[in-house]
Amino acid sequence: MTKLQKWGGMAALYEALAYIIGFVGFIAVVNVGGIADPLEKVAAIVENQGLLTALHLIVYVAWGATLVVLSMALHERLDGKRSALARTATAFGIIWAVLVIASGMIYNVGMETVTGLHAINPDQAATVWLAIESVFNGLGGGVEVVGGIWVLMLSVAGLRSGNFGRAFNYLGYVVGAAGVVSVVPAIAEISASIFGLTQIVWFAWLGVAMLRSGKTAVSVEKFVPQTSTSA
Repeated sequence: MTKLQKWGGMAALYEALAYIIGFVGFIAVVNVGGIADPLEKVAAIVENQGLLTALHLIVYVAWGATLVVLSMALHERLDGKRSALARTATAFGIIWAVLVIASGMIYNVGMETVTGLHAINPDQAATVWLAIESVFNGLGGGVEVVGGIWVLMLSVAGLRSGNFGRAFNYLGYVVGAAGVVSVVPAIAEISASIFGLTQIVWFAWLGVAMLRSGKTAVSVEKFVPQTSTSA
């Protein structure tokens, strides 16, 4: 197992864990997204700024950085040097990582802006936050189409190359489709939720598969006699 495959497997497990942290944190602990009134939402943001900052660092910034490692490991695993499909999937993975990192940073910086403004003019702070939140959702906070395309391409490439098994790659079709259709406003919320929930399973399965296959390869290399090339 190469070091990149090992780090890729660990990265996939982190992605799954971060999703769980996100669902618990953003829904059960501090559900700012569920507040409809802009003034109440900004007040909740000001009150929970520290927790929200930590959540966005874990679920967006660190998650996106880890996705870069996973994308490169999958590029290697799927033979991206030869497969145009794998190379394209890698490109979408990197693009998704950049969007997620950017959205998390915009949210955190935006919170600092509206927190300072809220003490002076709550109404103006609410107006500013509406603009910030729209940018956040557009980049990666609400639409999962880029991630869906990435998973779909990986699933096709995995089936063609025989990597990870058919059941896992078929699950990837479900995950990817849910992400792609999140671009449709009428079903965006439910499809994004399905995408997130199924990706927990997908990432966890992927991480275990990458780490276990690597251990198998190491054990085989350990016990197979090496042929001497010396004269």
